[in-house]
Amino acid sequence: MTSPLRVGVVGVGYLGRIHAKIYSQMSNVNLVGVADINTDTATEISSQYRCQGFTDPYALIGKVDAVSVCVPTSVHGEVAVPYLESGVHMLLEKPIAPTVGQAETIVAAADSKGVVLLIGHLERFNAGIMRLAERVQNPRFIESHRLGTFVERATDVDVVTDLMIHDIDIVLSLVKSELTYVSAIGSPVLTNHIDIANARLEFANNTVANVTASRVSTKKFRRIRVFGSDSYQALNFIDQQIEVVSKTKPAPGQLYPGLKTERLAIEPRLPLDAELEHFVEVVGNGSQPLVNGKDGIKALRVAEQVQRKIEACQN
Repeated sequence: MTSPLRVGVVGVGYLGRIHAKIYSQMSNVNLVGVADINTDTATEISSQYRCQGFTDPYALIGKVDAVSVCVPTSVHGEVAVPYLESGVHMLLEKPIAPTVGQAETIVAAADSKGVVLLIGHLERFNAGIMRLAERVQNPRFIESHRLGTFVERATDVDVVTDLMIHDIDIVLSLVKSELTYVSAIGSPVLTNHIDIANARLEFANNTVANVTASRVSTKKFRRIRVFGSDSYQALNFIDQQIEVVSKTKPAPGQLYPGLKTERLAIEPRLPLDAELEHFVEVVGNGSQPLVNGKDGIKALRVAEQVQRKIEACQN
């Protein structure tokens, strides 16, 4: 019988504690411990899930085979690299790092040890997105909106890094062509960072993506529409359902085609459950993760381009 995978979680704030909960419920995983610089938090979560608790972020090195790193983005490199250099497989929350340079250092550390590095672009594990990725062939235009209400939890970064990067990553995964041009505009609203932004991404194959993100809306709205030559597919990220709108033949006496709508049968699933199960699976069988370090760098590089374009508009 195969021994359970020894797993830990570094950083058990809002998201990290959910990682710990899910791992604690997996039959093929042994949640060895959690680490958090806040003593009360480390004690609370370790007690709740009956594992060891540490305040030293590196205390799990040598004790685990794999780790989820859910610390603030600003310290991703500082925390991640020692684990990777010690041969520990890693799920690193998005964005991969605060800068592309630091991201490249993280990926190099993982590559040098041949360990799994999964970047936590959670929406790639949305059941609707996974079905959409199977169906999309040659998208011509992509339109996405990721709007949310204001929460203080992620105010150390702007809306591009916090929210828009999800859709940047999805667009890059759907469009199999080189990105050739980026334009963007955005503005602070409630914080000193950009709180609402729009970006236009143009690709060498003439595909265009229009991406909007806001964290100052009055309600949550998360949708993406992918247009082909004779139909489009619309995904609601929240209920994970897809509507396919396609042309029909003109009705008798009509000059133009009509439109018909088909709703696909998709079984919704909590994306984080799917992501952690995938992580454990690829660690176990040595396969490539759905979102690897290079994917994380690509998304971050485009996010930085968007940020620079917005800054240029403000000067």
